[in-house]
Amino acid sequence: MRADQSPYEVVDGVPVVAAPEEIDITNAPDLRSALQAAGADGHRTLVLDMSRTRFCDSAGIHTLLAMHKRAQSEGGELLLVMPDPPVLRIFAITGVDRVIPSVTSLEEALARTSVNGSNG
Repeated sequence: MRADQSPYEVVDGVPVVAAPEEIDITNAPDLRSALQAAGADGHRTLVLDMSRTRFCDSAGIHTLLAMHKRAQSEGGELLLVMPDPPVLRIFAITGVDRVIPSVTSLEEALARTSVNGSNG
């Protein structure tokens, strides 16, 4: 991510962070920083768009669990967009899919935040 880029964009009032193709020990801290920045503006619900993500190691999982816990402690949630099987399988094996809510499209995530009224 370039220094002049925002780590997230706001779509329909909801901060959306685009995850990299691979989430691992080398970029998990950057992902955490992007999620923290997205949540710093008073948004309770954050969406992590993992549409491009094909791999997530234990450092990435730890980061997502920590950010989910933080969002919950602030009355919100972290919502994952995961349309593809590779990462879904990793999350199913580790049980993360039972902890952090996920949907298969950004549109579904945005609709869910509107229904819940939790977008800010």
